[in-house]
Amino acid sequence: MAVQRNMDLHGHAALITGGTRGVGAAIARSLAKSGANLIIHGLIDDQDAQETLSDCRDFGVQAELVCCNLANEPQKTSKELAFKARSILPSIDMLVNNAGTYMDLPFLEMTWEVFEKTFHLNVASGYFLAQAFAKNWIAEGIRGRILFTGSINGLLAEEQHTAYDASKGAVAALVRSLCVTLAPHGIRVNAIAPGLVRTPLTNQVLSRDTAALAWMKLHTPNQSVPGPEVCGGAAVFLLSDVAEHIQGQTLYIDGGMSAWQQPDLPGTLRDAVLNWHSQR
Repeated sequence: MAVQRNMDLHGHAALITGGTRGVGAAIARSLAKSGANLIIHGLIDDQDAQETLSDCRDFGVQAELVCCNLANEPQKTSKELAFKARSILPSIDMLVNNAGTYMDLPFLEMTWEVFEKTFHLNVASGYFLAQAFAKNWIAEGIRGRILFTGSINGLLAEEQHTAYDASKGAVAALVRSLCVTLAPHGIRVNAIAPGLVRTPLTNQVLSRDTAALAWMKLHTPNQSVPGPEVCGGAAVFLLSDVAEHIQGQTLYIDGGMSAWQQPDLPGTLRDAVLNWHSQR
C-alpha cells in the first residue's frame, strides 16, 4: 500500500531568511499555520519583525528572531547564522533562502559595489547557508529540505535590471545544481519564483503609479497583482512530504505571466505606443 503524504509540518522546524516582511513573512506565517517551529531572520528588529513573530506564535508554534546582515561577508555570516539558529532550534530540518535585494543601476552606470552586494545577498548567502545546513544534516542523517525564493526575473529579463536578473538566474541554476548534489543524501532542493506581488518594495511604485499597475496587470493573464500571501501555500507544499518527489524545480507564482509571449495591446493604447515608437 502506498504511503499517505500530507502537508502537515508539525514536528518540523525552519530557518527563514529575510522573513520579517514581504514574501518571507508570508512564508513564515504559512509555515507556522502548518505547524512548523521557526527561526525568522531579519536585518533589524523592528515593528515588521515583531508583528511577524506575534502572528506566527498565535498559531501555537515557537518563533524566534535572529538579526544579521547576510550581505556582509556572506560565507562567514551564513555560517554564524546557521550555528546560532541551530543553537536555538536544534531540530531545524528546513531552510528557506528568501533574503534578497533589488538595487539595480542602469547597466552602463553599474558599479562593482552594487553588483557585489546584489550577488552577496541574492546568491552567496543562500549558497553558504545551504552548505552549512547540509553538512550537519548529512552527518546526522537528516532528510533536509531547502527552498529558495527566486523570481520571474530569473527567466524573463527587464531593461536595466541586469544585476538583479543575473542573480535570480543564478538562483535557478543553483537549485538544479544543489538538487543533483544533495538528492543522494536525501536532501530536497526547490524554489518558488514570484512574478509581481505587492511587497513594501514594489508598493513604493504600485501605490502611487496607477499607470504602472495597469501595465503590469495587462501583462498578467489573470489580471492580478496580489499580496505576498500567494507565495505561502506554495512554500508549504514544496517543503512538505507531499512534494517528496519534486526536486530541483522552480515553481512560478506569477498569474501566468511567464506563459504569455506578449499580450495584445488594447485599442486605446495602440496610437500612443506607435507615436512613442516613432519618436525614438
